[in-house]
Amino acid sequence: MVRLTIDGAPWETAEGTLLIDALSAAGSAVPNLCHDKRLMPFGGCRLCVVHVDGYANPVASCTTEVAEGMSVQTHSSTLQALCRTNLELIAARYPRSAYAADPRHPFHRLLTDYGVPPGGKREDGLFRDDSHPYLGVSMDRCVYCQRCVRICEEVQGQFIWEAIGRNDASRIAVGRGPTLREAGCVSCGACVDTCASGALFDKRQVSRATAWTRTTCAYCGVGCQMDVGVANGRVVTVRPADRPVNRGHLCVKGRYAFEYNHAPDRVTQPMLRRDGRWQPVGWGEALDFAATQLQAIVMRHGPDAVGVLASSRATNEENYLAQKFARVVLGTHNIDCCARVCHTPSARALKTMLGIGAATNSFDDIERASAFLVCGANPTENHPVVGARIKQAVLKGARLVVIDPRRTELAALADVHLPVRMGCNVPLFNALAAAMIEEGWVDRAFLAERVDGFEAFAAHVAAFSPERVADLCGVPAAAIRAAARIYAQSRPAMCFHGLGVTEHLQGSEGVMALVNLALLTGNLGKPGAGINPLRGQNNVQGAAQMGCDPSVLTGAQSIAQAGARFEQAWGTRLPATRGLDVLEMMDAAQAGRLKALWVMGYDIYLSLANANATAAALAALDLVIVQDLFVNQTAEAFGTVFLPAASSFEKEGTFMNSDRRVQRVRAATTAPGQARPDWWIIQALAARMGKPKGFAFEGPQQIWDEVRALWPDGAGLTYARLEHEDLHWPCLDQSHPGTAVLHRDAFVGSKTATLVPVPYVPTPEQTDDAYPLLLTTGRVLDQFNAGTMSCRTPNAALRPSDTLDMAPADAARLGLVEGEMVRVSSRHGSAALPLHITDAMQAGQLFCSFHRPDLRINALTSPVRDRLVHAPEFKVTAVRVEKVAG
Repeated sequence: MVRLTIDGAPWETAEGTLLIDALSAAGSAVPNLCHDKRLMPFGGCRLCVVHVDGYANPVASCTTEVAEGMSVQTHSSTLQALCRTNLELIAARYPRSAYAADPRHPFHRLLTDYGVPPGGKREDGLFRDDSHPYLGVSMDRCVYCQRCVRICEEVQGQFIWEAIGRNDASRIAVGRGPTLREAGCVSCGACVDTCASGALFDKRQVSRATAWTRTTCAYCGVGCQMDVGVANGRVVTVRPADRPVNRGHLCVKGRYAFEYNHAPDRVTQPMLRRDGRWQPVGWGEALDFAATQLQAIVMRHGPDAVGVLASSRATNEENYLAQKFARVVLGTHNIDCCARVCHTPSARALKTMLGIGAATNSFDDIERASAFLVCGANPTENHPVVGARIKQAVLKGARLVVIDPRRTELAALADVHLPVRMGCNVPLFNALAAAMIEEGWVDRAFLAERVDGFEAFAAHVAAFSPERVADLCGVPAAAIRAAARIYAQSRPAMCFHGLGVTEHLQGSEGVMALVNLALLTGNLGKPGAGINPLRGQNNVQGAAQMGCDPSVLTGAQSIAQAGARFEQAWGTRLPATRGLDVLEMMDAAQAGRLKALWVMGYDIYLSLANANATAAALAALDLVIVQDLFVNQTAEAFGTVFLPAASSFEKEGTFMNSDRRVQRVRAATTAPGQARPDWWIIQALAARMGKPKGFAFEGPQQIWDEVRALWPDGAGLTYARLEHEDLHWPCLDQSHPGTAVLHRDAFVGSKTATLVPVPYVPTPEQTDDAYPLLLTTGRVLDQFNAGTMSCRTPNAALRPSDTLDMAPADAARLGLVEGEMVRVSSRHGSAALPLHITDAMQAGQLFCSFHRPDLRINALTSPVRDRLVHAPEFKVTAVRVEKVAG
C-alpha cells in the first residue's frame, strides 16, 4: 500500500492507483471531463489539476500515479481559477438550450458550480445521426474530451469514432460510413455511457429512473453485472456495473434489449386450452387441472411417463426445485434442460478427462494469456464482452488462432485462421496434436509429472499428420502446423470453444481432443490457460449444475455416489429407473411411452433440431404444461396448460456464469398481473399434488441454503458473501476464497490425467448431387436464441431477419443476388429466407441464424446426435438452395 496525505488527512491506497481515483475514494473528488477509470490516462481537459508538494506547478491528477509520502491539496483559489478558466474555454461552443433543458446533467452541474455559462455558439456541419434505434448523436454538445473515441478503441475495439482535424478545428465523427450503423457500430453503448457532455445519449431515457438495482444479465453465459433503472414499475434503462466479469461494459442485448419485460403480449394470467383456444383462469384452477392430469398419468402409466424440462433462463434455486420436483413429487429421473443441446458434450468431456465438467479458468485470465485458441466460437457476436476482452488482448500483442468455417471478426484478426470443413473438427484437432508431437513442441515436464497414456496417444495421432488430413479438413498443412506452433509455444495459451465444437456427432469427443492439446502443452492448472466452454444462455451452466440432468444430482454428483445423501436430506427414495434426456423424451413421446411434459422457459418446438420430428413427438403427448413469459411456439401449437412466469428483472436468486461464478439476481420491479417466480409455481404445484414437504421454502435464499448443504463445492457460497464478492466454485466453506483456476496441483481424484485417442467418425450428413452444400447454424450479435426476448425489443430493427450467408462464388454459380428470397432444402425439411452474399463464407458452405420463429430454420436440421450425450448436430446439414418462385 502507498501512504499519502490528501488535504491534510492521511490516506492509503494500492500502488499504481491514479491520483484522481485516490482522491475520489478519499472523498476529495476533483472535477473532470476526460477521465474514465476504464480508459488509459489522457489529461485533456485539465480540470482535475491539484497541488502536489514538490511540484512547481499544478499537476493533472488523472495522469499522475500516487507515490509514497505524496502530499496533495485539492482546493485553492488558484485551482478554482484554473478550473473556471478551462471550463470557460470548453463551454464557449456549448449550446445554451441543452444546458437549460437538462440542468441536472453532470457537465451542466459543473458549469453551475463554477458559475460558467455556456457560450451558445452553434456550428454548422457537426456530425448528427438519428438512424440508430438506441443511440442519439448531437455533436453540437461535444466538449472534445475524446472519451467516445478512446472507449470504442480501448474497451470495445471497434474503432468507430474518430477525431478529425486539430486544435480548434477538431471534430468527432464516425470514420467508416455516413451513419453509426453503416460504420460498423455494435451498439454496445459504451460511448454513450462515457460521454461527458450529452453529445451522445440514450434515446429511450425519456423517463428518469427513480430506483436502481444491481443484478445479472439475462442473456448469454458471460454473466455481466448491470444496474437496472426503474420508473413507474417499468425498466427504463440499464447501465454497466464495474465488476470483474464485465469491467463496466455491456453488449447491445444486455444494455438495450430489455423491453420484452413489458411487451404487450406478456402473459400475466394462467391459461387452459379449451376447445382449441387459450382461456384465462385463476391460479387455483390452473394448478388443480395440472396436478389432476399429472397424477392421473402417473397412476395410469407410471412416473416415467412424465418429463420435466428446466430452464437456463431460470435461477439456480428454481432449477434445483425443478429437478427435486421430478425426483420427489413425480418419482422420475426424467429431468433435463437445454444444456443437453449445447454444452453437455463439454461437461461430459471435461468431467471424464479432468474430473470437473466446467471451465477450468476465469475470464480474468484473458489478460494473462500469451495466446488464444478459439474453436467453433464467435465471441464478439455471441459473448460480446468476452469477445471484446479477447480482441483487446490480441490488439496488445497476444497471438490468436481461430478454427471456424466462417471468417468471423476474430478470424480476421488471427495470426492463423483454419476454416475447417464442417464436421471435421476431430481430424483437425488430432492433426494439431500430431504436429506438436512431431515437432517436439510438447511440454515434456508437464507430461512426465501429470499426464498418462502419451505413447499410445502419439501412435494414434501419427495417422492424422497435417499433410494427411489437409484435404479432408479443407485447410493447408502448413497452416495447421503454424497454428500448432502458436498454441504450443506461446505459453500460457487459453482455449475457448463454443457450439461449433459441441453440436456435432462427435461433439463430446471434439472437446476431448481439445483437452488432449492442453495436456500436451501443459496449458492446464495455471493462470492464462485452460479449456473453457463459452456457455450460451445466462444460466445454462447453473441449470445443469443444479441437477437438471437425468444422470446426475445437484453439483453434478453421480446418483450412485451421492444418492444416499440426497435421499436422507429429502426424506424419500430416489427413483430406481434410468431417466431420459430431452432427445430421448421426444423418442419416447413418439413411441407412446411419454405422456406428459412440463416445459419451463424453453421453446423446444422452435429450438430443437429436426423440428418436424419434434412436432410429431409433442403432438403425441396427452399433456403439455408450458411455463414462460410468452405464448411461445411450443405453447401455441401444443400447449395444454400455460403458467405465467416472472422474468429475471422480477425475482431474487442466483445465476452461474461460464467461468463458474455464482452471482446474485435481484428484483428490480414486480411481476405483472398474476405472473409468479418459477420457484413459487413449482412449490404450489408440489402442494397441489400432495407433496408439500420439502417444498415449503420462504424464498430463494432458503432454497439456496439447501443447495449448499447438498453440494460440497458450493458450501461457502452464502448469500451474505455473494452480496459483495465475485466467487468461483469450488468454494468449500465460508472462509474459502473460491477457485478461479482448477487443477493447479492435481486433477480430481488423481495427480495425472490420461490422453484419450479420439477416432474420426464422419457424420452421415454428407453432400451429394441433390444436396451439394453444407449448412451450419448459429447466433448473431443483435438477436438471441429463439428471439423470445430480443425480437420483442428495438433490436429487431438492427437485425430484422435471419439470412442465409453464402460465398460469392456459390451465389454466382446459382445465379443468386443479394437480398433475394431463397429456399433452402435438406433431407429433413425446408425454409425460405433472404440471401446475404459475404466473403466470410467458404465456397460450398453456408450459415444462417435461427432467431425468427416464422422462418422455422430447425426444420432443416438433422436427427444426428452426439455419440455420447445425444446433443443434436445443429452444425452440419447437407442442403440445396434455389430461388423462391415469384
